[in-house]
Amino acid sequence: MVTADIVRTVVGIIGNIISGCLFLSPVPTFLEIWKKGSVEEYSAVPYMATLMNCMVWTLYGLPMVHPHSLLVVSINGGGCVIEMIYVTLFFLYSTRTKRLILFLCLFLQLLFLTLLSILTFTSIHDVDKRSAVVGTICVIFNVGMYASPLSVMKLVMKTKSVEYMPFSLSLASFGNGLSWTAYSLIPFDPFMAIPNGIGTTFSVAQLILYATYYKSTKRQIEGRNAKGVGEANLSEVVVGNNDQDPSNINGIDVFPDGF
Repeated sequence: MVTADIVRTVVGIIGNIISGCLFLSPVPTFLEIWKKGSVEEYSAVPYMATLMNCMVWTLYGLPMVHPHSLLVVSINGGGCVIEMIYVTLFFLYSTRTKRLILFLCLFLQLLFLTLLSILTFTSIHDVDKRSAVVGTICVIFNVGMYASPLSVMKLVMKTKSVEYMPFSLSLASFGNGLSWTAYSLIPFDPFMAIPNGIGTTFSVAQLILYATYYKSTKRQIEGRNAKGVGEANLSEVVVGNNDQDPSNINGIDVFPDGF
């Protein structure tokens, strides 16, 4: 007989797999950053927001806060490690000003998590109250994680290009929000249902933007490539002319023998 607990476990495992795909989806982006040695116009905001989100959800899933949430701890604990790697790469390949901002944001996040953990375990002695307090914090940061691409979406609408809004990340966000919304309904957990429902909506908006500006992005990239090839050819022509014997241009002997 299939029970609600079994269904919840299966959905949670699926959620773990999809969340893992979400956390790993930016790998091609970071390989490109590593090859170019620069973050260019990519934003660190989504990764910082995801890191904070994973940290508070790991705290929420602990048995002392919200029992029977091992699947929540497993995926968010792994997410913390992966997001820290991304943030480190951003730190290495950003300008000095951006590095300072990243360091400050990371310090504040760790400070906040430390204070939240201390207050939770020393001031609140009831598990239900711990779940309510930490769960409310999780809702705020989870919505923040899903809303963090809004800055990139604004850039997309301004430039009519999705070059800096990776499709894999948007698609994985959609699957992640959908799966954890389903998980939160068996039984109903408002602290998971609310942010993941909102996150699914944000992800749909990103996918709509991607479909809207995909063709214009291709045209912009092709235009830049064509311009680059044209400039390269012109450079070859100039260099080629400079390499010619100044006494012979286009086959005409400018300086006759004996000049």
